[in-house]
Amino acid sequence: MRSFDVPTAIVVAGGMLLLWLALWLQRRLRRRGFISPVDQATYSTLHRASLAARHLSTGLSSEAGDKAGKHLLALLGARALAITDRVDVLSWTGPGETLHRPLTMAVNGALTGAGRTSAADHREVNCSDPECELRSAVFVPLVLGDDVIGSLAAYTDSASPGLVRATEEVAAWVSAQLELAQSSRDRPRLMEAELRALRAQISPHFIYNALAAIASFVRTDPDRARDLLLEFADFTRYALRRGGNFTTLQEELRNVERYLVLEQARFGERLQVSLLIAPEVLSVKVPYLAVQPLVENAVRHGLAAKEGIGHVTILASDLGHLAEIVVEDDGVGTEPDRVRRILDATDGSDSVGLGNVDARLRQVFGDASGLTIETAPGAGTKVSFVVPKFSPGISDDDYASR
Repeated sequence: MRSFDVPTAIVVAGGMLLLWLALWLQRRLRRRGFISPVDQATYSTLHRASLAARHLSTGLSSEAGDKAGKHLLALLGARALAITDRVDVLSWTGPGETLHRPLTMAVNGALTGAGRTSAADHREVNCSDPECELRSAVFVPLVLGDDVIGSLAAYTDSASPGLVRATEEVAAWVSAQLELAQSSRDRPRLMEAELRALRAQISPHFIYNALAAIASFVRTDPDRARDLLLEFADFTRYALRRGGNFTTLQEELRNVERYLVLEQARFGERLQVSLLIAPEVLSVKVPYLAVQPLVENAVRHGLAAKEGIGHVTILASDLGHLAEIVVEDDGVGTEPDRVRRILDATDGSDSVGLGNVDARLRQVFGDASGLTIETAPGAGTKVSFVVPKFSPGISDDDYASR
């Protein structure tokens, strides 16, 4: 199985899980009538971590650092905390920013090169204020992938080995949150790139054949030619529109109908279509252009080479909390090994977007929603996938504009 970027919902779910654990522990301890120091420390750590995770999910920035810094400072028990990127201090929590900022940046410059923890004692901190409580510091790099992107600096009166270890653990946790945030930001960009590739793959042969079929009716049946031209315009408008990665199953199936009307104008009675759609699943959210490429493959590779009449059946079924979409043809079929190569993009085939659709479904909903393809030479092809009927992680901003 292939792995893909972690969805935004996982980042949110992680923070919510920490918060739920903290609240559960607090209620449980209250029912017991007492809170031991160990219990209180556990609850406080979980609660602080959940609050910080909420802000770090937006990535490394001054705003995120300002909001998360107070919770991270409480986790460490230090006097002051700085969060930096590679060139500047993004946020400072606690006293002494003006006095200690130069040291933070000097050590930060060394950290980004070496990528190792560094500690500074009272001689290096060189605090000129006799009342200063920030006489030592621990600097730990923040890492994203293989790159040092900044640092976490904890200031206190005395940097004990315990504070060094604690700062390293907190910095590792912050780095993990930033990696999740990066994955969440990359997901829409990756899907946009995949959609651009899929649009570019829409068959030039289909466009040429559709226009040729329309032209053939201009003299013999001008009303039908006009209707087909409107269907073609609506089809291309939907297929090439910009913005958003999702649509409803109803919208996707409507565009499939446009495609089939145009293909039936070319194939005539040779192409027979059956649709069986459960009304309960019409509002289900699906990746944009998730069904039409499957139907186009059924027509182009399943039926075009078949002699006589060919059938394409499209089913959308209600499976409780899931919706199942099936595209089946009784065409020429193919070898299962070739299907695997197509999905892995190692076949060099012109099959329209099967691997693209499979990748996007897995990326959004997990491997369980990937394409299932059943085929054999001479036995036709059945392609199916399932998606959740309710997807709270998909917002209105994810929908393609009409």
